[in-house]
Amino acid sequence: MLKSSVQRASASALAQLQKQFSSRFSLSSSKITGSRLLSTQVADSTVFRVARPTQALALNELRDNRGARKVRKRLGRGHGSGHGKTCGRGHKGQNSRAGNGKPGPGFEGGQTPLTQVFPKRGFKNALRRELQPLNLDRIQHFINTGRLDPSKPITLREIYRSNLVRFTDGVSLLARGSHVLSTPITIEVSRASEAAIKRVEALGGRVVCVYHNKLALRALLHPHKFAVLPKSAMPMTAKLRRVYSDPVRRGFLAPEISKEYTPTSFNFERVERAEA
Repeated sequence: MLKSSVQRASASALAQLQKQFSSRFSLSSSKITGSRLLSTQVADSTVFRVARPTQALALNELRDNRGARKVRKRLGRGHGSGHGKTCGRGHKGQNSRAGNGKPGPGFEGGQTPLTQVFPKRGFKNALRRELQPLNLDRIQHFINTGRLDPSKPITLREIYRSNLVRFTDGVSLLARGSHVLSTPITIEVSRASEAAIKRVEALGGRVVCVYHNKLALRALLHPHKFAVLPKSAMPMTAKLRRVYSDPVRRGFLAPEISKEYTPTSFNFERVERAEA
C-alpha cells in the first residue's frame, strides 16, 4: 500500500515537471543555435533528442572560450590605471627593489646560513675520472651492423661517433660477452681488464690504454673546433704514470708497447691544421 502511494506521488511529480517544461518551450520546431529539439512519446515518458546542426559553421564565427584570453597587466602607465608609480610593488622593502627576486634555497634573511656555519669535512679529488664501461659483446654487435670498421684502430673518437657508449672522461674495456667477440680488432681505450685483453689478443688483436686529459679528449672528439690541435698531456700523477707505463695493463708508455705500436689518438706534437 505504501509502495503504491509513493509510486503515484513520484509519477504525479514527474508529470508536473514535464508540464512546466513543455509550457516554457515549443517542442515542435524550436531552434537553438542551429539545432532542433524533437520530442517523442515512449512508454508515457518524454524523450528528447538533438538533431544535427542545420547551419554551417563559418570561419568568422570562431571564438575563443570565455576566459581563454586575458588582457595583459600594463604597469607604469599612470596612477589612473591603478598600476602606476610603484606598479603594485608597494613602498620600500626587498620586494620593491629592482633585481631582487625570490631568495634561493638556504637564504635566512641575511643571517649566516647553516651551510656556512658548520665546517666542511672530507676530500674531493679534482683529478678523479668517471670511466664508462664497454663490453666486448657490444663491440662485436656494432661491427656486425656496420657501425664500426675493424680494419682501422678503434679509438675513443670512433666510439663516440658511432654512439657505442657515451662518456665524458674515458672508457674502460670489460670482458662481458667475450665469447661473442670473433673479429680481431685494434682498440685504444682508457683502461682494460685482464680478461678483455686476453680475449682480444687471443684473436690476433691489440689493446692499448691511452691517457687523455680534458683538453686532449676535447681535441680528439671535436677537432674542427681547433685551428691548431694541442699536444696531448702526459699523465699528471705518479699513480697514473705507473698505470700507463705498465706493460701488463698495456699502457702506451711501456717500452714494450711503444716500440711496436704508436697510438693514433695521442698527439705527441702540435698539429698545425686539424683534419676534417
